[in-house]
Amino acid sequence: MFIGRKDELNFLEEKYQSNCGELIVVYGRRRVGKTETIKKFCEGKNNVFYTCVECPDEQQLKGLSNRLLQTGMPAANYIKSFSDWEQAIGSIVEIPGDEKKILVIDEFPYMVRANRSLPSVLQKLWDENLKNHNVMIILCGSAMAFIEKEILAEKNPLYGRATGILKMKEMDFYDAVQFVPNYSAEEKILTYAILGGIPHYLKQFDDKKTLEENIVKNILTRGSILYSEVDFLLHQELRETGIYNVIIEAIALGNTKLNDIYQKTQIEKTKLSAYMKNLMELGIIYREFSMDDKVKEQANVQRGLYRVADNFFRFWYAFVFPNISELESGDIEGVFRYIVKPELDNYTSYIFEDVCKAFLRRKNRKEELPFHFSKIGRWWNKTYELDIMAMDYPKNNYILGECKYKNQPFAMSDLRNMQKKVTWLKEDVNVLYWIFSKSGYMDEVRKAAEMENIRLVGLEEIVATC
Repeated sequence: MFIGRKDELNFLEEKYQSNCGELIVVYGRRRVGKTETIKKFCEGKNNVFYTCVECPDEQQLKGLSNRLLQTGMPAANYIKSFSDWEQAIGSIVEIPGDEKKILVIDEFPYMVRANRSLPSVLQKLWDENLKNHNVMIILCGSAMAFIEKEILAEKNPLYGRATGILKMKEMDFYDAVQFVPNYSAEEKILTYAILGGIPHYLKQFDDKKTLEENIVKNILTRGSILYSEVDFLLHQELRETGIYNVIIEAIALGNTKLNDIYQKTQIEKTKLSAYMKNLMELGIIYREFSMDDKVKEQANVQRGLYRVADNFFRFWYAFVFPNISELESGDIEGVFRYIVKPELDNYTSYIFEDVCKAFLRRKNRKEELPFHFSKIGRWWNKTYELDIMAMDYPKNNYILGECKYKNQPFAMSDLRNMQKKVTWLKEDVNVLYWIFSKSGYMDEVRKAAEMENIRLVGLEEIVATC
């Protein structure tokens, strides 16, 4: 069953319904669901779907030719393969049928690496002929740096030719939890904290089994798909994987400032910056800024906090990578019972903030909030930090949020401490406090919420917003 990707499917459908030629680039990291989304879009449509493999150029041309000629175009009566790429790609207009003709080339970078002239060939075909026909060419790839630097960047042949560029990211919380409909609200949040929004990872969990069983069987057990997934992806994308392992582990374990990462890894600072840049380009880590940081401050490499972008990478480096020796020796139950289980709530607490932000974003889109915010994120200074700050464009209205993922109810002291953090706000602004708590609220907090601008939200309400 196909789940989610409504916005991406709507985007592709809108392009399909246009009255002109469309050249679409779809790209994103491996496992994010690009191919499945495109296949879903192509259902019931006149399409040729070709997946490139790493092979010589002649073999690649023969493979695409076979797929095109199988459509029953007139050329199939005379030839078994096209003699060159210009003939092959240009033949899309000869595919039988009156509706728009779709050609999907999946893993397009493999094709280009075997023949560097292909972007120029496609550019010439597009400019002289294809853009004026009722065709839709979708170029898809997982090598994000290659797509951005070799296909989309200025001075490359296809620059400016694409009529649509879709960079696919992982699913948000609400799409992700549809993979485990039988789980409780808490179990859904934990699943998202562990696996994130990557469909391939989410498909490995069976919600008819307990969360513990899924973690043990599908992540901690040697030979399972997720056990070696991170190592596989790093080797696919990067050299010097040992160095990258050290950097990602340091960040996953809470070293989020550049100097802290340096102190933990002892990698020369100039080289460390280059490694960090590569990881950010691949979407493995990202740099987070406080809500009130200006552009000038964001340009300072010493500012901001580095975070692991992918929840599963974060989980793997927190619990699998440091315990490889024990897991390889078979102590799977021991690693889960004494290392993973005691720390799981603490690990989830940070990702719970992302879940709460997703809740507010969904409310915002539905116009279910007292005002429409234009910006949301975290805020901090040298003394305090807020889990969530959302504001409208004039900065007259604020939502300030605190997210508590712990086994004690939210207490009055927690509320007053939260309110102390924002004494710097102007008196004439409207401030609403939204509190998200795993374990409910003390009675005095509930009473305060009846009198003040305070909104209390529990796990069931967050998940029910699906």
